[in-house]
Amino acid sequence: MSRKPSRVAPARMEPLAILPVFLNLEGKRVALLGGSEAAAWKAELLAASGALVEIYAPELEPEMEELLERGASSGTLTWHSRPWALDIFAGAACVVADAQDYAEAQAMVCAARGAGVPINVIDKPAFCQFQFGSIVNRSPVVVSISTAGAAPILGQAIRRRIETLLPRALQDWARLAQSVRGSVMERLPAGAPRRAFWEQFVDRAFSGSPAPKDFQVTPSTTSQGAKQGRVTLVGAGPGDAELLTLKAVRALQSADVILFDDLISDDVLELARREAKRMMVGKRGGRDSCRQEDINALMIKLASQGKHVVRLKSGDPMVFGRAGEELASLRASGIACSVVPGITSASAMASRLGVSLTHRDHAQCVSFLTGHSRKGQLPEALAYEELIGPNRSAIIYMGARTAPRLSRYLLEKDVSASLPAVVVQSVSRPNETVWTGSLVDLSAGCEAMPGDGPILIGLGDVFQKQIQTNTTFSWPKRNVDVRHVHLAASG
Repeated sequence: MSRKPSRVAPARMEPLAILPVFLNLEGKRVALLGGSEAAAWKAELLAASGALVEIYAPELEPEMEELLERGASSGTLTWHSRPWALDIFAGAACVVADAQDYAEAQAMVCAARGAGVPINVIDKPAFCQFQFGSIVNRSPVVVSISTAGAAPILGQAIRRRIETLLPRALQDWARLAQSVRGSVMERLPAGAPRRAFWEQFVDRAFSGSPAPKDFQVTPSTTSQGAKQGRVTLVGAGPGDAELLTLKAVRALQSADVILFDDLISDDVLELARREAKRMMVGKRGGRDSCRQEDINALMIKLASQGKHVVRLKSGDPMVFGRAGEELASLRASGIACSVVPGITSASAMASRLGVSLTHRDHAQCVSFLTGHSRKGQLPEALAYEELIGPNRSAIIYMGARTAPRLSRYLLEKDVSASLPAVVVQSVSRPNETVWTGSLVDLSAGCEAMPGDGPILIGLGDVFQKQIQTNTTFSWPKRNVDVRHVHLAASG
């Protein structure tokens, strides 16, 4: 059976605990109430954004004194040796206060509201009309993380993660983008040409190379890719969005159209550019599927319109993903194409089970095999008995329906009935299910799977410990409900 590609609407915006807004304070007056260490940190932050910070405090703690002596990197810092009063609120862009107690905090908030000035009271979220987030500074690129005051430590941990993702050179590339933006607006028409230029620019910015000092917007830097679209085959991994590569995320963020398979999780799609058109071109064994020829034609049509098409595939595109057919079709039509590899399901399964597929005591080779041919049957061209057995590990993809035929075939070829076997359904996903047993019970193991998720079969001595311990695992830092099914081997 064949079905047509169908468009899928993007997910709606989920409720926001707080609206992230970036405030321009360049040359604007900000009142800071208090001379404490906490106030000193806020004073330095405000001045770094170009604000004219006026500090009202009868006394200063050493940290504030040191800041005033050192001076600010931008903006100004001025100390008024007096308590705060109503007259200081007039004309302020905002107020930041370090209150001694809740009564003083309440008085400061009432005064600020009376003057129509937004106020932040340090470490007292209930009195804050705006909040400071944890900051990643690659100015003019600025990233701020907020937990709406619920978990500041979590916000700091997220900031550290983002710090590792953004190269230091990004700051220079962002400044370069500022300087050439006018030239790009003048020389390139809106739409696909400008998008193509900026996509190439971003690719270079994240390549780790330094920003050129003599960059010019010329025909050579704007014509390439301006009229011709392209296709990127992207591996989405086994399902867990955290297993995506950074390059895969960047491809999703730059896509105009995303053609994705049934097995792609919603968490992965959430990382895509929100404006991208999403089309399901599902391909599942034993189900109605889009014909490969229709998918190829659709990619060519969309790319010919100048669009960046991301063909999002489960696992790795180059491992049983029909990538060869799609690449050949694209190249024959003159469409620029590239591949972003993904974590194949076999690797995720090995990690999930804590099993080394090439443990030097048990396996000197590993084979990735398909469980069905183009006709949906067990491939007749493969001598499975030469690839499955002692001192070898084998992972069979898409083998659930042909598992009875495979096990009979191997037993007839004198492969040991007690050869350790595992079956994993929906690896890395919340509904992951694991069966352990031996070759003689492989068919029953596949039948024991409760759902219709993708199934992997593992055969080999490396899985012996898994059978002996019958251990249930969980992914680090995720609340995953893993069901573990065990059937005793037949006598």
